[in-house]
Amino acid sequence: MIALDKLAWTTCSHVEADEAGALNEWLAAAPNATPAHGQVGCNIWLTDMANRAPRALKNDEIIDLGGKKVRWLDTPHVPHNWDAGLIYEETTGTLFSSDLFTQFGACPATTSGDIVDAAIATEKAVPFMPPTPLVAPTMRRLAALKPRTIALMHGPSFQGDGGAALGALAGYYESRPN
Repeated sequence: MIALDKLAWTTCSHVEADEAGALNEWLAAAPNATPAHGQVGCNIWLTDMANRAPRALKNDEIIDLGGKKVRWLDTPHVPHNWDAGLIYEETTGTLFSSDLFTQFGACPATTSGDIVDAAIATEKAVPFMPPTPLVAPTMRRLAALKPRTIALMHGPSFQGDGGAALGALAGYYESRPN
C-alpha cells in the first residue's frame, strides 16, 4: 500500500473510459503523480486530457520506482488503439497486459490454468484486435520477455509460463482470417 501523496506516476495502456476515465480524479487525489504514456498517446490525447503535463515515455524506457523497475512497451494496436502500450515490471516478471487475454464471465482472481482458450473465445465473439500485420510480431516480442505473471485487466492474473501463453495467442492471430 502506498499513500496517495507518495504516488509518483500514473499511466494506462490506451485511452478508453475503463482505462483512462478517472485520470483527473487520480491526479487530484495524488498531487505528486505525473501522468505518463508513450509519445503517440501524449500527442493524441493525454496532453489535452490530463490536468497536469504528462511525461512521454520512450519505447523500452525503464523507470525505477524504488525497488521495482517498470518498462514501457509501445504496442500500437495491441490490444487495439494506436496509442497502445503495456508495462512490464522487470523485478517480478509481471506483464500488465491491458485487454490482452480478455475473457467473459466470472473467474477466479488468479489462475495457473489456461488463459488462451478463453481469450480466443472472447475474440471470436467480440473481435477487438485490429487485423494488422504487427499483431503477432508484437505479441512474440512480449513473449520473449518470458513473464512469470500476466496481470489481466479483464480476467484472472495468470501465474506460469507467460511466454508460452503469449506465443499461443500470437499463433492464433497469425492464423486468424482478416
